[in-house]
Amino acid sequence: MTTLTGIAAEKVKEIMAQQDPKPAGLRVAVVGGGCSGFQYQMAFENRPNGTDFVFEFDGLQVFVDQMSHMYLDGVEIDYVETLEGAGFKFKNPNVKSTCGCGSSFGV
Repeated sequence: MTTLTGIAAEKVKEIMAQQDPKPAGLRVAVVGGGCSGFQYQMAFENRPNGTDFVFEFDGLQVFVDQMSHMYLDGVEIDYVETLEGAGFKFKNPNVKSTCGCGSSFGV
């Protein structure tokens, strides 16, 4: 199962509240690309697809398609703020390698 920390869920809800119209939830996916083969993708969605896995975190719906679910099983998504910047961080126990810039991964 994919999980979002409370901080990540609150940040997504904060960003969603600024959208017009307000989306129904957050899509999290894995797509091909990058130096290591795969990249994470996040986008707002108006509704889930019929085959999506739907998770709920603190009132936030998260949609994951079947293919991405294989690569996201056990992943924790957090939101971090540091002196260097802020953003969502994926902690994936299935990752075998990452690229030098950290934007893609391999399993």
